[in-house]
Amino acid sequence: MDIHINMVFAGINKNKIRGTEMNTRNTTNNKNKEKVVVSWTGGKDGCFACYKAISEGFDVSYLLNFRDMKRRRSHEINPELLHAQSEAIGIPTIQIGFQSYEQEFKKVIRNLNESGAEIEGAVFGHIETHKDLVDRICSDLGIKLLLPLWKQNSEQIITDFVEAGFEAIIVSAKADLFGKEWLGRQIDKKFLSDLYSYNKAIDPCGENGEFHTFVTDGPMFKNKLRIVESEKILREGLWFMDI
Repeated sequence: MDIHINMVFAGINKNKIRGTEMNTRNTTNNKNKEKVVVSWTGGKDGCFACYKAISEGFDVSYLLNFRDMKRRRSHEINPELLHAQSEAIGIPTIQIGFQSYEQEFKKVIRNLNESGAEIEGAVFGHIETHKDLVDRICSDLGIKLLLPLWKQNSEQIITDFVEAGFEAIIVSAKADLFGKEWLGRQIDKKFLSDLYSYNKAIDPCGENGEFHTFVTDGPMFKNKLRIVESEKILREGLWFMDI
């Protein structure tokens, strides 16, 4: 698979960051902040949760991406794209395959802390699901659980995401709900109205697995990602944007 993606220098607009200098990651500013990791798939929910955690004063040390070795999921994006995204943001990513998400997550955090990372919390972009799982993981590890989007209204999340200055596109979608023309669709100010005109039953955040996104720019990004070549493919009942 060929990757065709440009990284465009976008500069740092501190007005977009609501007073928090998130692109400044020096030791002096961060030494007293709680260090956390973010569960990361490259999509809007995890990215927005990361942004909110940073805005609240946490120091995000790593983006953790876990890939299910037993089956392909709609939110699994090419690892090289996630690496480009990580470089554009300026936070290192750790990518790991798993048989058991829970066990592998715990193993990663324990290994990091044994190496002196001092991870004190984990951030997840969940809105309605998986709370028992992540609560148990963090409790067993003795670290703080952060769910910045938990139980928030999906429409409001999309609105806040766009107004904060993020840019994202749909990169996978259920074929029984969407046509392939939705691949590459921007999450913008018209997204909610267009989605409701198309099918009011679809959750605006894709919380039921209807679609998945890839974030290309935003207030955390030092460089913008621009996709210049892709192919739309159908696989196992899902449309995928093969970038």
